[in-house]
Amino acid sequence: MAYLSFISDKNLETHIKNTLKTYGANLQGINLEMFNKNIIDPIKLTFDSIVYDRDIKTIIESELLRQRDKSNNNSIGYFHQNIFNYIQNCEVPQHGFDIIYHGAKTVYVEFKNKHNTMNSSSSQKTMMRMLSKVASEDDCECFLVEAIAKKSQNIVWKVSLDGQQTSNDKIHRVSIDKFYEIVTGDKNAFYNLCQVLPRVLTKVVKSDFVNKIGKDTVYKELKKENDDLLKALYLLAFRTYEGFK
Repeated sequence: MAYLSFISDKNLETHIKNTLKTYGANLQGINLEMFNKNIIDPIKLTFDSIVYDRDIKTIIESELLRQRDKSNNNSIGYFHQNIFNYIQNCEVPQHGFDIIYHGAKTVYVEFKNKHNTMNSSSSQKTMMRMLSKVASEDDCECFLVEAIAKKSQNIVWKVSLDGQQTSNDKIHRVSIDKFYEIVTGDKNAFYNLCQVLPRVLTKVVKSDFVNKIGKDTVYKELKKENDDLLKALYLLAFRTYEGFK
């Protein structure tokens, strides 16, 4: 039985493999030099350890995860956007809008991972771009689609331009579940994707395609510097400071 009705099993697995490729260096282990590339703040890690009652090794592991997190978010953005390359009547252009859906009306999509990733300036710029598009092309719409929206919605998007509330009936703010419904005709399409994702991802990760994730050596290297991990972290940042030699 197929995973999903709107994308073939082969294409879904291929897309997940391509998404994992974007993880790049994050699949490799992190050594001490990489860990301290932007100079770790041992004062912050001290506070984190004591305030949250976590041993320093756990805090180091959390910092490693934090360092990986930003680029991993970009990979998840890739996953959300580029899956539409495999869905009927959709395309992901190289330039311009993030997704184009060729339905009863052509829908031009600006895609965002989270509802709070745009400041007022970028919101205004996006709105002006969409206003220009709906004015220049008959029978089209523009959507701001958010993977993590405040709630499930398909509403007219309103933005303040020069202090005035601006909107257009052809420009909508849409949660990703509602966009999947529009594109596939199935209101549960996004839910169904979420249901099968762990199973398919596990299969792909276990395949020969994905190399074993490299081991982090930060902890081991810090212990070589000093048996006391906290002292080792202080020396990492402050070795040349007075009193730390």
